[in-house]
Amino acid sequence: MTKERIRAVKKERITWEGGTVSAAWHQANGDALLALTHGAGGTMETPSLRSFAAAMAERGVDVVRFNLPYVEAGRKSPGPAKRDEACWAAVATHLRSRARRLYLGGRSYGGRMASHAVADGTRCNGLVFLAYPLHPPGDKSALRTAHLARITVPMLFLQGTRDAFADWALLERAVAALPRATLHRIENADHAHAVRGRTVDDVMTELADVTCAWMRTSTPAARTRR
Repeated sequence: MTKERIRAVKKERITWEGGTVSAAWHQANGDALLALTHGAGGTMETPSLRSFAAAMAERGVDVVRFNLPYVEAGRKSPGPAKRDEACWAAVATHLRSRARRLYLGGRSYGGRMASHAVADGTRCNGLVFLAYPLHPPGDKSALRTAHLARITVPMLFLQGTRDAFADWALLERAVAALPRATLHRIENADHAHAVRGRTVDDVMTELADVTCAWMRTSTPAARTRR
């Protein structure tokens, strides 16, 4: 990752009734703010997440990366999902007054937890999924879609065609059933958005361009309620 992409970052701590989590701000002084967290095996310092956040900031979107509670506790795998959903709700509340438009999302598990929080009432202007885990690898019968039907804000799925967590045909069908969902196809990308012959920054630049265009068209004049 280039030095230019990581230099303007401010570290912060976000405290809520369940504890405190680390956060990092990519400040762009825009009117939109995107909160992002990591996948089940990562942290807020996952290289692709940092690259995506920096690319979004370069395009005028403020971004906050943060750790989920189990990472702060030094564990490598998630604990109770409800705790991570509650953390998401608290982070959204903490950030809501700082931008006219608030978006939530993240890699894999982190994005899925954001969607559960929004399905249960957390307010935002849209959801951004970096490799949504539609099903466990090898088990296409266990689809993680039931709660998505309760979400009324726009959703953007940034998905690779070689993702073991999302059979492409099943994903297309699931997204088509959601009236405000958009699916962007990354050819030959796996669950980590890795593409042979392309750098991480190159792929994340593509995803940042797609995300910014989606933000402009999906909620151009919307405001998050306070």
